[in-house]
Amino acid sequence: MNFSSWASSIQQRTEVALELALPPSHISPTRLHDAMRYVVLGGGKRIRPLLCHAAGDLFKANQNSLDTAAIATELIHAYSLVHDDLPCMDNDVLRRGKPTCHIGFDEATALLAGDALQTLAFQVLSSRSLDVDLSHQVDMLNLLATASGSRGMAGGQALDIAATNQQLTIVELELMHIHKTGALIRAAVLLGAHCGKATPSELDQLSHFATRLGLLFQVVDDILDTESDTATLGKTAGKDAAQNKSTYVSLLGKNQAKELAVTMLHESHAALAPFGDHALRLHELADFIAERNF
Repeated sequence: MNFSSWASSIQQRTEVALELALPPSHISPTRLHDAMRYVVLGGGKRIRPLLCHAAGDLFKANQNSLDTAAIATELIHAYSLVHDDLPCMDNDVLRRGKPTCHIGFDEATALLAGDALQTLAFQVLSSRSLDVDLSHQVDMLNLLATASGSRGMAGGQALDIAATNQQLTIVELELMHIHKTGALIRAAVLLGAHCGKATPSELDQLSHFATRLGLLFQVVDDILDTESDTATLGKTAGKDAAQNKSTYVSLLGKNQAKELAVTMLHESHAALAPFGDHALRLHELADFIAERNF
């Protein structure tokens, strides 16, 4: 199966699993459940579920377990987007080509939808559909919680807010994005590996890969923010510049930022060398992230 066909099959599996995990719209509170389904279903490239499945396939993990881990990461990602778009954060009006949750519903509903998606992620990951030992499941819950909290994604967002109208150094910018963007990408990769029989040394190697990949994702995102329009991105283009935030492009210039992306891509590939051809899907995903233009 080529990469495009494989990715499409995982995206379809993820959509079905998310559909089943989300509360139906007809169950009270209906408006909240409508909002949760609005922001999760029918949009996004599902990068984190793809990474979860690719890492799990490396260790012959059970596909149903991978579905569970994958949608847990995607629910956390969706909640973070809802909260990032709120007026108290980025105050954005467009996400995935449609009005953001607080525009489509209202600010209070959006806040609650994000809260509910976050807790649903842990409800899913703690369920019996995850076919691993109980102690292993607790480790996975801890991994996702750490990646989502003050030492991960939420902390990265706090650093991002504090950096508004500030000139960061490259080291400070990297630290921010290791938390804000990279932590959940790393969690997706490691959760997939945990669903299989990965050894501690293999997990360490994948952690290094995922850290470089997370930074690659952000560099490319910064470049796209300057080169693509709002219709292409599905979100407001030029937002970082308008808010006077430091980016890889603003600090390095576009050409040097592109050179950095190439370097990070090479480092991502190099980190997978110990796995040989078995890591083909992870290699392909690294290339996909580097070459994306959506």
